[in-house]
Amino acid sequence: MSKKALIFGISGQDGSLLAAHLLKGGYAIHGTSRDKELGIFANLQRLGIRDRVALHSVDPADFGSVLRVISETTPDEIYNLASQSSVGLSFDQPIQTLESTIFSAHNIVDSVHRLKLSSRVYNACSSECFGNTDLPADEATPFSPRSPYGVGKAAAFWTVANYRDAYGLFACSGLLFNHDSPLRPQRFVTRKIVAGAADIAEKKTDSLRIGNLHISRDFGWAPEYVEAMAMMLRADAPEDFVIATGQTNTLESFVREAFSYFGLDWERHIDFDESLLRPIDLKCNSANPAKAKRILGWEAKLFMKDVVRLLADGELDYRAAKARL
Repeated sequence: MSKKALIFGISGQDGSLLAAHLLKGGYAIHGTSRDKELGIFANLQRLGIRDRVALHSVDPADFGSVLRVISETTPDEIYNLASQSSVGLSFDQPIQTLESTIFSAHNIVDSVHRLKLSSRVYNACSSECFGNTDLPADEATPFSPRSPYGVGKAAAFWTVANYRDAYGLFACSGLLFNHDSPLRPQRFVTRKIVAGAADIAEKKTDSLRIGNLHISRDFGWAPEYVEAMAMMLRADAPEDFVIATGQTNTLESFVREAFSYFGLDWERHIDFDESLLRPIDLKCNSANPAKAKRILGWEAKLFMKDVVRLLADGELDYRAAKARL
């Protein structure tokens, strides 16, 4: 009998990629959206799996709603990928960010506990929990979040850890560093950069406005990261893991690589825009993913230059598909 997975937040980048990955493994997939009748589910459509997923209307911040869908589906695995996912937007919507992030994690683990299920739970956390990292962060690095998004993710991390320790749940959190794919919305700076370079190459515009180019991040490929999520729930014991490439690059180097792909000199087209700066931003966010390699056998195969190339290939494919419509 095939395993059942319930993915909260299935319409986002990670939710859709995870659904596609698990379907290849023979899973029956259930996914949630706040209103399945109004949802477009463009990412599921783009991956060609929309008709292979059973959708449920659920508000992750509402306990009764979460309890009902878990009781009805009795999944073997639960993935919490639901919450506001933009660090920048969290400064404009701090309360909504905190509520969606903390309540969704609590409602899921509390439902599994109350229903006395053996479901294994994965909770999506973030490198933003660490704040600035002078040394590469690992699972023992103290949290020092610098955004409402990071504060919410840190609280969700400890909520899951407390339920694991108090009630013996198989529940764990993935501390994922930046990871991208063509399914990212353009409000994310990596997709914005690639799309902007493509626009300039097509002579739709001549410049791209960007904020701080001197920040450093660990840039990874999202399809690899969802594989790590699934591996965490197949481990012998529930543990938290840093998931990252282990390589750090400045945003300026990402821009240079993206513009080079399109045959452009980035310095001729990038305009600094102070209004795009966050109230607080991380100067450096670096990672040590050695534990994931040692225990899960997971390690990144694609790095920043690969990510840029794949994002640019995906951008051109997307534009070509739109042109054929």
